Amino acid sequence: MPAHHIRLKNKSQIPVSPSLFPPQDFNLTTKTHMNTPTHHRILLTGAAGGLGKALRTRLKSNCSVLRLSDIVDCGPAQESEEVMLADLADSKAVFAALKDVDAVVHMGGISVEGPFGPILQANLLGAYNLYEAARMHGVKRIIFASSNHVTGFYSQGETINANHPPRPDGLYGVSKAFGEDLSRFYFDRYSIETACIRIGSSFPEPKDRRMLATWLSYDDLHRLITACLSTPVLGHSIIFGASNNSVSWWDNSCAKHIGFHPKDSSDVFKEDIFARTTSPNLEDPVVQKQGGAYVAMGPHGFID
Repeated sequence: MPAHHIRLKNKSQIPVSPSLFPPQDFNLTTKTHMNTPTHHRILLTGAAGGLGKALRTRLKSNCSVLRLSDIVDCGPAQESEEVMLADLADSKAVFAALKDVDAVVHMGGISVEGPFGPILQANLLGAYNLYEAARMHGVKRIIFASSNHVTGFYSQGETINANHPPRPDGLYGVSKAFGEDLSRFYFDRYSIETACIRIGSSFPEPKDRRMLATWLSYDDLHRLITACLSTPVLGHSIIFGASNNSVSWWDNSCAKHIGFHPKDSSDVFKEDIFARTTSPNLEDPVVQKQGGAYVAMGPHGFID
């Protein structure tokens, strides 16, 4: 299948304006808000990945048409979906993927630490292609999946906010810091609004003691994206993506204008996690730093 080929299956739709509804139409804490489309067509990149799959059904409440894109097959288009294959490093494919799109939820790219070659292609070149395509098509709002690994070398004893300088814990974190800076440039120069979500650990449930601080439930991830899509003025914003966990290293006071109110919490898993894990070695940098195991990965050598 060519990279730009689209498979489409749309339901009958009531026309929805691409522009945002007035702010009074939204109540960020109600089910009505979650089910009210804010855009006609939203592009979800990385749709075949873990978070992409979790968002596929959830994001349908935010739009009339959900366009799914990935470098691998996303499966057949379901009702109100479009499916498009696109390699983020392929500028023509990315340009085609953003045609007639009102907003982008960018979950695509490499999502783990590793050699720089693949990260360079997917996360740096891919981010550039995405923002250039958005500029050319007039797309004005992007939700960018950044990462807590942008600030992974801060201590777990510190509380940081969006004004703290990046301290990436690996090449993956460096790539996400680049994406944040790139999105800042495209906002300042071309007025493309972006929410950089520094996603913590988004899984069905937390896996270890570190995730008691970093866990973000799938439903809270969707609540956060919904808030970013619907807030009247997004600007260029950085927000840490975590549920309402009692233990937290992140202060989101700089992003109150987004209106994110997490509902879930890692606290309900605490007793079980403590029962099945051993006490940490407090001298270990993996335990000391917010980035966890990523602070000890590498080096990865030159690009082949």
